[in-house]
Amino acid sequence: MASTTTGQFRHSFWDPILIIAQIFTIQSLFYTSLCFLIVIICALTQYTPSLLYVFGYRVINVTTVFGFFLAFVHLLNTLCGAIYLWFFVQRAKSCLDFSVTTYTFHFIFSTMYNGHFPNTYSWWIVNIICLASMCICGEFLCVRSETKAIPLSQKSDV
Repeated sequence: MASTTTGQFRHSFWDPILIIAQIFTIQSLFYTSLCFLIVIICALTQYTPSLLYVFGYRVINVTTVFGFFLAFVHLLNTLCGAIYLWFFVQRAKSCLDFSVTTYTFHFIFSTMYNGHFPNTYSWWIVNIICLASMCICGEFLCVRSETKAIPLSQKSDV
């Protein structure tokens, strides 16, 4: 593997297997937490859980109470996504890439599930806000971890 210097304190390695594993992990956890939150909201509102609530674009509609709850669940899931970025990516400068990748795959899966391009404003607005908040919150968490003070030992062997 080739090492490249990025002009900072760390060396970065081009590891496509690691990147693919991170994408798969974040995407899997993204859908796991989204489904878990949807099951909770369905239990509270007496709706039957369905994949329609994950991939359907017409159900995310802020004019209905349940549609508003689904939009809220998608927004809440971005906090989970930010934690996944913080835990698995651990680099603030990579959060945008992984957030866009996650929501690009979500767009592709939603298009495949529905059989056509999502065409409601509410779906697009909710997903763009979710993408931005996942990225910003993930960057915030990663920057806090990256800027922690490095403890220096008080003992000297000199």
